[in-house]
Amino acid sequence: MLDPFLLLDEFRSDQADDYLAGFPNHPHRGFETVTYMLAGRMRHGDNQGNSGLLTAGSVQWMTAGRGIVHSEMPEQEDGLMWGFQLWVNLPAKDKMTAPRYQDIAPERIPEVELANGVKARVIAGQAGGATGPVQADATAAVYLDLRLAPGAQTEIELPAGHNAFAYVYEGQARIGDSSRSDLLRGDLGVLERGGERVRIEAPQAAARLILVAGKPFNEPVAKYGPFVMNTQQQIVQAIEDFRAGRF
Repeated sequence: MLDPFLLLDEFRSDQADDYLAGFPNHPHRGFETVTYMLAGRMRHGDNQGNSGLLTAGSVQWMTAGRGIVHSEMPEQEDGLMWGFQLWVNLPAKDKMTAPRYQDIAPERIPEVELANGVKARVIAGQAGGATGPVQADATAAVYLDLRLAPGAQTEIELPAGHNAFAYVYEGQARIGDSSRSDLLRGDLGVLERGGERVRIEAPQAAARLILVAGKPFNEPVAKYGPFVMNTQQQIVQAIEDFRAGRF
């Protein structure tokens, strides 16, 4: 819960029994889900007739809006399944918008060199003169996948007023100038509000991390499972609409 972000899930397993069941049909309303695949193959389908395949390096930015029922099922029987799903809130004015998808193939995501030994895949926002392919107007989101060689460092400027976090998924990274801000594999660090340059370093070994930032809404949040609204009454209405088949 870091406005406008609601949840970050890293899924990673090379044991087929962990992922073969997938995520059968389930509803969403009132927010966006962002799936970024590092390894594996995942098939998406929904009750609107949409279908797509997520492969290593691809992104799906799904706006659930007023409601959708979808599934995410693996298209592999062995090997590594690895990636992230981020839940991003929508402002009150957009919660009942029409659902939409942005399916981004790996080759559409620009990769730039930010400094010697530092590369970034720009999924959303801007970095190193590149603009990510994802449109996220409500949050003006920044989503970077960073790779640092041992001893490499860079500075990244985030938009003023944004909330931001860094999550290390390989190695160790230092955020800022102090060793007290070192993040190890599996650590998530919340940054100060954007507007200043963020220093990122791999002081010892190589590091890989995601850096994510977004504009906060400063609105009340009401959550119940896959529904994220502003009031409890809106949650009750979402449940009633789902049960009545109005998604």
